[in-house]
Amino acid sequence: MIVFGSTLSPYVRKVMVFGAEKGLDLELQAAGMGRGGPDFMAASPFGKMPGFKDGDFLISDSSAIVAYLDAKYPQPSLIPTEPRSRARTIWFDELADTIMMAAGGAIFGQRFVRPRVLKMECDHDAADAAERDLMPPILAYLESAIPESGYLVDDRLTLADIAVASPLATLGCIGVTVDPATYPRLAAWVASMHARPSFATIIARDRAAVDAMGGAVSREAVAG
Repeated sequence: MIVFGSTLSPYVRKVMVFGAEKGLDLELQAAGMGRGGPDFMAASPFGKMPGFKDGDFLISDSSAIVAYLDAKYPQPSLIPTEPRSRARTIWFDELADTIMMAAGGAIFGQRFVRPRVLKMECDHDAADAAERDLMPPILAYLESAIPESGYLVDDRLTLADIAVASPLATLGCIGVTVDPATYPRLAAWVASMHARPSFATIIARDRAAVDAMGGAVSREAVAG
């Protein structure tokens, strides 16, 4: 099974971590942002990461891919079947894919992707506004939503945890982290999730890649 994309994308990381937690051997092939061959374009006709190939089956979108993997390889189950638990898991997946990515994507996109990958100017005002205005309500909600068990749904690891932890891992690669003084429960949860082998190996590789490309571009560096 092949996943097309880069794990600097939270969507790709979500799929790779999901597969690792199921004990699956997913092959990552670089694609996206103008890269990728015919199989990637057949899987993802609009060129969005991730694409996915399993034999003659081709599909894109991280949520579609993990739904396929959970159905094909039901153990361990990472998407609950009990109606309320399933609904909450899908809610957290959607939260990560839309609301968190709107905020985190603006920060990572402006401070790293535009200047380091696309060789374009960073809009520091847009990145600062996202970090100042968009992120705090998300972090405050998550601080209140994490149960004593340390898992978002059913007191066990599910897609909910994997999905929410993924964009926070991307932000961590450029030094944007959860303040433990303001969000102690969330900070502990993030540390626990990112320490799992499924996350830790990918995060180490992603941080090395970001550092090799020069890291985040700061307002101070530009001014200097």
